[in-house]
Amino acid sequence: MSRKPETRLGRRFADLRAEGRAGLVTFLTAGDPDLKTAWEILKGLPAAGADVIELGVPFSDPMADGPAIQASSLRALKSGATLKKTLATVARFREADDATPIVLMGYFNPIYSYGVNKFLKDAKRAGVDGLIVVDTPIEEEDELAKPARAVGIDFIQLVAPTTADARLPKVLGRASGFVYYVSITGITGTRSANAGDVAKAVKSIRRHTQLPVAVGFGIRTPKQAAEIARVADAAVVGSALVSVIAKGLSPKGRAKPGLAKKVLGLVSGLGRGVRGARKTARKRAGT
Repeated sequence: MSRKPETRLGRRFADLRAEGRAGLVTFLTAGDPDLKTAWEILKGLPAAGADVIELGVPFSDPMADGPAIQASSLRALKSGATLKKTLATVARFREADDATPIVLMGYFNPIYSYGVNKFLKDAKRAGVDGLIVVDTPIEEEDELAKPARAVGIDFIQLVAPTTADARLPKVLGRASGFVYYVSITGITGTRSANAGDVAKAVKSIRRHTQLPVAVGFGIRTPKQAAEIARVADAAVVGSALVSVIAKGLSPKGRAKPGLAKKVLGLVSGLGRGVRGARKTARKRAGT
């Protein structure tokens, strides 16, 4: 009898494999558009269909993100969001949900300012499962990646179409939790990837690792999420959700009534697309 994976991410992806489907990873910026609305959205994500939650840590210079997520980070900072409050939000979430994995996505500067060792200790205590820190290359893994793995927090590595073949095994050899394939070059939320190209890239990545492969950037609709779910282990959606928040604000930047419901409604649609993707493919194939 095989042992059950020890981490939330490991258990979640094992459960998805057992169900014969891919997962849905949803990204939202902590504290966007305000702390109350952000909490309403966060606590509703699992029931709406999110299998893994990626929570962005607000930062004033999110250089890898497109306009939509940059704006969400600025709104969150204006609402009073901080790294400390983000960890407190995760801890609050864990009081009711001890199963859904939470991955923090952000930049090294806020963590460095907080103190790496203190951050990792507090993050582990709060219930954080993984980190995506986009400005820490593998050559500097002693700064954060190694210490994170040492305390039991997965460090998710990013792979892109521009990742050289010679570098790919080096990056994947330092990954844990899952691999995040950035399906397009450039910043988030600007265009969509070709499903055929993604399939080839995922196949190449799987030659070097047994970790699940999640694909993000450019996925905005249930149909696009389903296309990715047929070839990858998870589809990551962020800018589309953040855009719903932006459209649901008053001229003064306040959340209009029903905003959380609208965001969770899109998550539900994306979840249905992901869950039905492989069933639809099998039907088309006549199996």
